[in-house]
Amino acid sequence: EQKVFNTGCPSIDLAKEIRNTGQLNFNPFEKYGGVGGQWSIGDDYIVVLQHPVTTEYKQSREHITITLDAIRELGMQTFWFWPNVDAGSDGTSKGIRSYREKFPLENLHFFKNMEGKDFLNLLNNSKCLIGNSSVGIRECSYLGVPVVNIGSRQNGRERGVNVIDVDYDVSVIKDAILKHVEHGKYSFGLIYGDGKAGSKIADIISKAELDFRKVLSYL
Repeated sequence: EQKVFNTGCPSIDLAKEIRNTGQLNFNPFEKYGGVGGQWSIGDDYIVVLQHPVTTEYKQSREHITITLDAIRELGMQTFWFWPNVDAGSDGTSKGIRSYREKFPLENLHFFKNMEGKDFLNLLNNSKCLIGNSSVGIRECSYLGVPVVNIGSRQNGRERGVNVIDVDYDVSVIKDAILKHVEHGKYSFGLIYGDGKAGSKIADIISKAELDFRKVLSYL
């Protein structure tokens, strides 16, 4: 017990830097390229980041298609980020590519990735984050960004009042997004830290008595 310290998540330190930066301070289209429709960076938008679930990888294409249906039907301007490379990512990626060939998605713009601070700045100025990324549970809680968390990927993690959990259902996803957009931003939460994790960790390490002996605690 004396070796365990709760400092919070260091990524919240970055979120703290971003929280008070105000409006979007870069042009995502110019800086990161991507493909899809474009609009004024001062316009309202939502963000989607949905990864495959490794224990449900066979359903990844079905899962992403449901989210695509919901976003297309809403017609809101959307920054959509490519999934990670977990098991099932092929299904997610193929689902997105196939959907883009089938429907005109002028209100969507797709990115492969983005620098951390830029991504947090983009989220901080969005109306809502949709998907199943841990950023919705951690950083968005601190920033007060509304989140629609889809499916089981974040099960077991403590979440703030900014998160609405939904299943893979087009109507339910749409209703949750509209509820969040109407509500607007939430008060910032401290579930995952107060933005001072780095200094706390450095202070603890500088004072802690380190033990270099190997201990097999399971014996």
